[in-house]
This record gives sequence, structure tokens and C-alpha cells, in this order.
Amino acid sequence: MKIIVCVKMVPDTTTKIVVAGNGKDIDRSGVEYVLNPYDEYAVEEALSIKERFSGSEVVILSLGPSESTKTIRTALAMGADRGVLLKAESTDPFVVAKALADEISSMDPGLVLLGKQAVDDDANQVGGLVAEFLGLPFVSSIIKLEISEDRAVAQREREGGYDVVEVPLPCVLSAQRGLNEPRYTTMKGIMMSKRKPIEEKEPILSESLLEVTSLHLPPPRSGGKIVGEGKEAVPELVRLLKEEAKIL
Repeated sequence: MKIIVCVKMVPDTTTKIVVAGNGKDIDRSGVEYVLNPYDEYAVEEALSIKERFSGSEVVILSLGPSESTKTIRTALAMGADRGVLLKAESTDPFVVAKALADEISSMDPGLVLLGKQAVDDDANQVGGLVAEFLGLPFVSSIIKLEISEDRAVAQREREGGYDVVEVPLPCVLSAQRGLNEPRYTTMKGIMMSKRKPIEEKEPILSESLLEVTSLHLPPPRSGGKIVGEGKEAVPELVRLLKEEAKIL
């Protein structure tokens, strides 16, 4: 089985974000980039499936700048077999998904995995769009997966419970926290990843449908407020929750 895992290079979640001078992007000077955390669950699941099905291959696919090879190498160090980088930049999920789907369609995949969303833009759109472009079934935000020769049974959380969805292979699945525990990279894995191939291509991107007009940081949080002590403070607390916080 050929398993394609789509990954993205994102700023480290510990990075202090600064808005660039144009007000439409972040200041990327000094920013450390990592493999998108949700994509780590997708990579781990792909490796777990590979271990159960002999002869399987895990291919890491990413769209981004040249620096994205570092992100692909992280997945290769975890145990993936090879990588493909589509050298291009776009903030439009439609454009990204179309380019990924065009490449995947030429790879004859048995399964496509990716994280449920990227932690930089939190769009949560690429997985569903990739599935739509490929004409494949899609199950989002899965927390459990069982794979047979021709079927996938996935479990996903929803309010008040969970869904169990059965779909034929090939299909597209997006991974949620709780699906597994991603393995750590070892020194041996890191050294071996340097010998694994990463093919770089320049895709033809479709016209963007998205324009970023402005980007700004959220306003600073206001300080807390003490309304009193004991049960005598309850009426005032309720009033403030209704009239100021507006959560009641």
C-alpha cells in the first residue's frame, strides 16, 4: 500500500509572532519552523500502518518554500521512505489543495493522510478539498483507525459522543490529537533520513481565491476583577457575567 502523508512547515508554537510592516503577514526573521503538530499524528499513523502491512511505502508530500525540506526530513527521520516537495507558496487552502491533489493523482495512493488543520492559519480546509479534487471519501478529525485490505473504519469525536465511519480505500483521512502518540526521532533515524530522497517539483498553481487584507494580534487581555467575597458577591457576579462578559 502506498500511503501519502501531506505535511506543512509552520512556525514553532513557542515563537513570539510579530506582524510584518505590510500588515498582511508575519515578520519571518528569526522564526523557527517545525512540522505541523497535527501532521505528526498523520505521519505516525502512516508508519504504524506500514509496520502492519508489509511492502507498504510512506511518501511525505508538502507544498512550500525550499526550507520545507527540513520539515520533510523530520518525517523521514521518523521512518517515512521518501519525500516530494512542491516548491511554491500560497496562503489559499483551495490553491494548496488543488496542487496537492494534482500530484497525488499521479501517485496511485492506497491512502492519504494529513493533520486536521495547520496551527498557523487553522483553516481546517485542505483535507476536505483534497478529497473533493480526488473524488475520494473523506473522514475528518479521526481519533481511531482500523485498516483492512480494502476498507477503513475511522472514529471521530463529536459533541456528546463519537461517530464510527466505514469507507472504502483509497480515501482521505485527517488526524486529530488522540489518534496516537507520535514517536521521537532517533539519531539513527536522523542520519538515515539524510540518505532518503526528496524530489523537488515546481507545480502550476491555480488562481488564488483568497486575499489577506490585514493581519493583527489579538488585543491584550484585561485584568481580572474581584467583585466581593462569600455568597454576598454572587448577585454582582451574575450581573457582570450577564451584562459585561455576556456569557449567561
